[in-house]
Amino acid sequence: MRTAAGAAAAVLLAAGCSSGEGAAEAAGGVPVVAEGKLTTCTHLPYPPFQSEKDGEVVGFDVALIDLVAKKLDVEQKILDTPFENFKTGAFLNSGECDLAAAGMTITDERKKNVDFSVPYFDATQALLVDRKSGVRTLADLTGSGAKGKLGAQAETTGESHAKEQGLDPVAFESSDAVLNGLRTGQVDAIVIDYPVVQGWLKDKANSAAFVLGDSIDTGEQYGFSVKKGNTELLDAINEVIKDARADGTYDKLFEQWIGPLPKTTP
Repeated sequence: MRTAAGAAAAVLLAAGCSSGEGAAEAAGGVPVVAEGKLTTCTHLPYPPFQSEKDGEVVGFDVALIDLVAKKLDVEQKILDTPFENFKTGAFLNSGECDLAAAGMTITDERKKNVDFSVPYFDATQALLVDRKSGVRTLADLTGSGAKGKLGAQAETTGESHAKEQGLDPVAFESSDAVLNGLRTGQVDAIVIDYPVVQGWLKDKANSAAFVLGDSIDTGEQYGFSVKKGNTELLDAINEVIKDARADGTYDKLFEQWIGPLPKTTP
């Protein structure tokens, strides 16, 4: 699939990968774990940032990293891996992946284990609720008068924020599982990234059954992560993000995968 910038990097989906392929180099002497590839760890599905469609992984994160792959004269290869490994940098340290791109919030805790790119997306959390539940805010889920149960994806900042508010959310392994928990009545509300909720509500069945509750501004920003000390790749990623913002490519990709650009107040 071509990005808005015209990149045609092949995106391959795999369940796992051997680190025995050996270290190699891309353009500019940037080290990569496999010859001719920029291997990206992600966690599927997480639309609009990454999801599988007709055997390919597509989305906003994918399109941005395609630009990095093009700069390095390699192809992007994507591995679907557990999200909890992104906190520890396990697949980066083991040499299975060059970077992680998974709609991942930059946090001080994660910075202890990985190096982050410059922020590429400002994110907020959102509460999606069953229309019949009467829940509209996190406060509706607390105390003796709580109107239901909350769900969240495990190891995410949404889950962490809910716990900071004194809640004990039901943890689900993936965003799909979170939504299914709401559909099946396991929970009455879920907290997850706002762009993900936007995408879900485009589906008529979802918009009929669920309603958007609170938007929760936590000041989060997303970043791509690399193994600590991999300054060559980090510099390449940062340069691509900077150039894409400057030449309009970022805006085109944002509108393609996420929607209208946020309006700014003068």
